[in-house]
Amino acid sequence: MIVEEVKAQAEPRRFTPKDDMPVEYRKAATRMLEFHANSEIMGAYLERPFIRRAPSLERKMAFSAKTQDEIGHGQMLYRAAESLGIKTREEMLDDLANGDGKFLNCFHYPMESYAETPMIAFFVDGAAMRRQATLKKSSWEPYAHAMDKICFEEGMHVKHGESILRELMSGSKREQEMVQDAFEEWWPRILQFFGPTDDQSTHHDFAAEVGLKVSSNDELRNSFLNRYMEKAKHYGLEIPDEPRIRERDDGTYDVVEDDLDWDEFFTVSQNEYDGSIEQITGRAQAQEAVQWVRSMMDNPTSTPNRSAQAAD
Repeated sequence: MIVEEVKAQAEPRRFTPKDDMPVEYRKAATRMLEFHANSEIMGAYLERPFIRRAPSLERKMAFSAKTQDEIGHGQMLYRAAESLGIKTREEMLDDLANGDGKFLNCFHYPMESYAETPMIAFFVDGAAMRRQATLKKSSWEPYAHAMDKICFEEGMHVKHGESILRELMSGSKREQEMVQDAFEEWWPRILQFFGPTDDQSTHHDFAAEVGLKVSSNDELRNSFLNRYMEKAKHYGLEIPDEPRIRERDDGTYDVVEDDLDWDEFFTVSQNEYDGSIEQITGRAQAQEAVQWVRSMMDNPTSTPNRSAQAAD
């Protein structure tokens, strides 16, 4: 009854933890929030090595702050998901470490070169801003409220990434070539950030009908292109020939989505990509290394597991 009521409204009602909600809504909201929280955590793990590898103290401090922010975002979202009563935070973290938790396609791929960091810190975070700004209108109130803080901090992350991109593209020819190579490798992955095309999206229809999300994957992808195509060109990046980008008569852009490797995307999304295993294993090892801390917090009189400490 409540789902039908929500669907019938032009602007779906907002839900809070005190409201009566059907299990169908709770499950859909939990899946969406858990996916988002997992992605924040895995994004932090992807960039964490650059706290040490960044070329200056200023950059090291920026990566440190950014990583801390992303972990904080994940924890906020786990709590917002937990309040739906379907899964606990601990269950979601365990699923992530065990390879059962899903997260964004971009965070399955390794990032090895400093020249790659703007691909995440500028383009992927810029894409995230396009999506997250719309989620301020989500019908699950704890999600919408979390977006206020997250979007503010993500805006700073985009500025951080843009600063790195500007610096590298103003540097030596070798630095410019390295960034261009990274851009060509990451560009298709960035365009797939928003998920499968609308006709292949499994969860969009229900989420849109009950107001959990307000924009489709294709709408968000095109919005990102209209903003970031010109930004890429402004900094001297050449847009790759594949996937093909079409410019409409009104000056806006869209992508020939058949040019994107959707088979790889769905392999990645099921955690079956080789890189996924490596990323998940790293997360599992990190979780195991600090298990003794959680155990001591739960039971301060217990004896610490020294073997777990040694794994750190």
